[in-house]
Amino acid sequence: MTQPDHNAPVCMTRRTFAIISHPDAGKTTLTEKLLLFGGAIREASAVKGKKARRHATSDWMEIEKQRGISVTSTVLQFDYLGCRVNILDTPGHEDFSEDTYRTLAAADSAVMLIDAAKGVEPQTIKLFEVCRMRSIPIFTFINKLDRQGKEPLELLEEIERVLGIRSCPMNWPIGMGPDFQGIYHRHERRFERFTSRTDDMVSIAMPDLDDPAVTQTLGDALHQRLQEDVLLLDVAGDPFDPALVAAGKLTPVYFGSAIANFGVESFLKSFLELAPPPAPRETDQGVVHPEDERFSGFVFKIQANMNPAHRDRVAFVRICSGRFERGMSVQHVRTGKRIALSQPQQFFGQDRETVDEAYAGDIIGIFDPGNFRIGDTLCERGTFRFPPLPLFSPEHFARVSVPNALKYKQFHKGVAQLSEEGAIQVFRQANRTEDMILGAVGQLQFEVFQHRMRAEYGVDVELLRLPYAYARWVETAIPIDELQFDRYASLIVKDQDDRAVMLFQTEFAIHWMLERNAGLTLHTTSYGLSTT
Repeated sequence: MTQPDHNAPVCMTRRTFAIISHPDAGKTTLTEKLLLFGGAIREASAVKGKKARRHATSDWMEIEKQRGISVTSTVLQFDYLGCRVNILDTPGHEDFSEDTYRTLAAADSAVMLIDAAKGVEPQTIKLFEVCRMRSIPIFTFINKLDRQGKEPLELLEEIERVLGIRSCPMNWPIGMGPDFQGIYHRHERRFERFTSRTDDMVSIAMPDLDDPAVTQTLGDALHQRLQEDVLLLDVAGDPFDPALVAAGKLTPVYFGSAIANFGVESFLKSFLELAPPPAPRETDQGVVHPEDERFSGFVFKIQANMNPAHRDRVAFVRICSGRFERGMSVQHVRTGKRIALSQPQQFFGQDRETVDEAYAGDIIGIFDPGNFRIGDTLCERGTFRFPPLPLFSPEHFARVSVPNALKYKQFHKGVAQLSEEGAIQVFRQANRTEDMILGAVGQLQFEVFQHRMRAEYGVDVELLRLPYAYARWVETAIPIDELQFDRYASLIVKDQDDRAVMLFQTEFAIHWMLERNAGLTLHTTSYGLSTT
């Protein structure tokens, strides 16, 4: 591996990436094996289901431990081979895709994890499209080779056909399932024998695949198959091209088994060599470069109650340029105020430690007494803003109430904090300020909302599901109360910034309203719309 240039700016040693996958592809297991090789943990604890006794390091929330799923993004940091590695571990469940989409905005690259038996799955497609929109490099790890799955060539064809991205295998599996023997590293020309014990790993140089000695190592059938496959890849496959990888048009592909701890270390070494350091970021006043002297960053996540003993609230900031120092004063661009960042922390799942300095590419947590919102820009000097983060139209709605009037204060505090986190969207029916409607991208968000209200705020809430399936932000010169709409299939509400939003039961109701109101525009997000 190419060693980092110690004369280069510190930010060039940063590698900040997210892992994207469909549920059950092995994302949490892969994450913890990366941490294991990075020396960040001594023993990985794979999540195997609801009854698993141990819980993943990245799954710190109580409901995650109970359900055996990841429902919120987590930051994990460690040093390895001269690089500071920042892993943004994201929820795999599609009901929490909004959190994943926002987190991807803080990443410089992505690792796409694919189950060898299932291939490219729906949630992977959705997350891949977000990466494509940002043109970030994507590295692919095809998992579970120690189980029977699709043929490797079929998987490559599926990646290219379904996702529309070319692929370049960096290694190649020899056998599969019970016949899995290991992987052949194409560029290093060596064979890594399959074993679930890292201290038993055997690496055999294979400079010439025509050498009869290879037959003695692999056997006739597997040797012949390897020769044929590698020849096909060399002749008809895409060559490795760093420029195409950087542009998100070519994905390097690696094979292995995270649960068996095989192929992960070699993947990590290759990834850190090829993955990009922090890149320049667009703002409304031009491009900000990571090596710029002035500090800047943006809030991509807010999390309350990470420490149940203190009921604190943390704003996660992706540093985009400059050097951060504890206690420094920065401009909070949205409010126009200067604030001191006096309690910065870096994370390892739920665990944290105070940080004195950090650089572009790093993720830090800032104590938040309620000042920050997702998407806020912080900068040492200036008033520029980074682009707004994705906000998605909810597809599920419910009216929320608290049966116990004595819990009214805790109820409003919990709803306010969880909505500011982005865990749920809150709407109020026009002229009925106490009538609160929750919007969610996925149904499971409601379960998590109820669980967290009970566990973190001591409030039991009741949800009455509503029949609406679409939310559209309203832009019109016509007074809202003069708009024509189907009152049986639609509802006017206000969002947290007092913007008018229409809830619809059907697409037909959306089209019906647009046809009857000239000059009306309905937006799927609130971006670009002014607040009242």
